[in-house]
Amino acid sequence: MFQQITKGIKISVKTSYRDFIYKGQQQYYAFGYYISIENKSKDTVKLLERFWVIFDALNYTEYVEGEGVVGETPTLKPNDIYSYSSNCFLLSTTGAMGGNYKMINTETLEEFLVIIPTFQLTTTSILN
Repeated sequence: MFQQITKGIKISVKTSYRDFIYKGQQQYYAFGYYISIENKSKDTVKLLERFWVIFDALNYTEYVEGEGVVGETPTLKPNDIYSYSSNCFLLSTTGAMGGNYKMINTETLEEFLVIIPTFQLTTTSILN
């Protein structure tokens, strides 16, 4: 498990290799990731945006950004935990992801970035 705490917000990440799939003639390796966001601060915060940098072993880099996560912009009171899962598709058998969440303190309206730790994506066959 990969973990990082920024300004009292703890991000934990677990990954899994799902399988390979075809989109048209191209084969992709499918990875799942499960993220837990825990508010260990004394403030209520809201997740506004996400920014990802996705790398693969073929030196391909993809940037993903947008509002919220999986269609939601969760608000977390102190000690709340919000979890979600999503997927990533790579052309190679290994890669990595990392990035940040833009959050806002709902009382002070201060916006800040929370680091998503860089985590590895590796097919099961590579692990054996």
